[in-house]
Amino acid sequence: MALGFLDRERTIAPPGWSRWLIPPAALSVHLAIGQAYAWSVFKKPLEATMLTDSDHPGTLSALPFQLGIVMLGVSAALFGTKVEARGPRWAMAVSSLCFCSGLAIASLAVVLDQYWLVVVGYGFVGGIGLGIGYISPVSTLIKWFPDRPGLATGCAIMGFGGGALFASPFSTELLKKFDALITPPAQGAAPLSEAVLDSAQDGIAKTFIVMAVFYAVFMTMSYTLVRVPAPGWHPGKEPPRQDRILQSKANVSAKNAIKTPQFWFLWVVLCFNVTAGIGILERAAPIFRDFFPDSGDGDAGALAAAAAGFVAILSLSNALGRILWSSTSDYLGRKNMYRMYLGVGALLYTYVLITTDANKPLFLIACIFILSFYGAGFATIPAYLKDLFGTYQVGAIHGRLLTAWSVAGVLGPFIINNIADERIADGKTGPDIYTPSFMIVIVLLVIAFICNEMIRPVDAKWHEPATADAAEPAPASDAEAVADIEDAEVVEATEKSGSAS
Repeated sequence: MALGFLDRERTIAPPGWSRWLIPPAALSVHLAIGQAYAWSVFKKPLEATMLTDSDHPGTLSALPFQLGIVMLGVSAALFGTKVEARGPRWAMAVSSLCFCSGLAIASLAVVLDQYWLVVVGYGFVGGIGLGIGYISPVSTLIKWFPDRPGLATGCAIMGFGGGALFASPFSTELLKKFDALITPPAQGAAPLSEAVLDSAQDGIAKTFIVMAVFYAVFMTMSYTLVRVPAPGWHPGKEPPRQDRILQSKANVSAKNAIKTPQFWFLWVVLCFNVTAGIGILERAAPIFRDFFPDSGDGDAGALAAAAAGFVAILSLSNALGRILWSSTSDYLGRKNMYRMYLGVGALLYTYVLITTDANKPLFLIACIFILSFYGAGFATIPAYLKDLFGTYQVGAIHGRLLTAWSVAGVLGPFIINNIADERIADGKTGPDIYTPSFMIVIVLLVIAFICNEMIRPVDAKWHEPATADAAEPAPASDAEAVADIEDAEVVEATEKSGSAS
């Protein structure tokens, strides 16, 4: 049994509790677990110290991140219903325990010189913390903000995208302070000395353990602020007028949702949109070095700092896109927004593919928008699910849908890293390393665009009875607070037609 402090009953908001305290609670846990997006900072130091004998160091150094994203989706799918039942405070505590333990295990693994244990600690254990921490605030926020679901989920999920904005320079400074910010020597250059390698490996271990302690303290903020609305509470506001044909008051259970074509169309949309962004984000620092090797003017430290700055810029784009585009979806509709994410995203990838490194500012602008669409896809998807399936078990449905992220977490880095390793082995340099990868990504975005166009309202046969909401720990009134806009439009149109007659 959970400790009393973590029980769902202890988190019911008292009268007068401001719902605007909930987004900061969600943001704190998402900012912490968003450190995963800064993994590319660790790639070169790990390749230089622990993967020196590998023929595919780029692929292997991505494994902790890939497994972390896989476990994010798997744990979200497996524990989604339990998170709904136990409440957000319990979920945030478990997330903190797993995520920070993963960092501590990774530190121990580096000390023991066991790379497989880095993968298990950061990827498997930490990945469970990612999944539980990611979904824990989502259904709570939707219940607090049925009138602004895009804005609410965007506020929280922005933190996951923006986590690297802080974590990237933070990790870089720690690695630099502990003399661990090194890169593998260029082909034909003299190997690094044993003393340098030992010092760097020790520095990587210290960086991981410092981060574990820091994030453990930081994530406690989420426990004290989070609350669930009391039964019968509602905001008393009408939702914005938006993509009304896909906005329904009816509810669909998690069990039935996965039987609908809408769920699987959204699964493909999320998977391929994530694939398009995650490959760049996971390899952001090396991509910058390959496209613009002269940015450091021959100084390896300056080039590393410039690459870390590129990672930070992409992280900021990822974060801001989550709140900006997701909030816009409350007015323009989810389907319209995904048309932009996927269609314009494909065009931007085509631009980068054609122009390569010809213009650094335009390259940066294209990457900024690509990553903003990537992040926005995550923030908009919970509201899209609410529109299609209702608030009943939306957290559990969201957890199941995040298996698409698990697949993309493997697919994206594999496409970018594996092809890059092969082309580097063939003597390719600079932007040519990534040409086939970007072509594949463009095709995937086009497929996702088509799937989004095929999404229609959920058939009534999958709807739950009107009393089904009572079976859920969350109050039924949250769903009732959302007006049945589609039905109202039909009635209004019928009345107008009768008047005209």
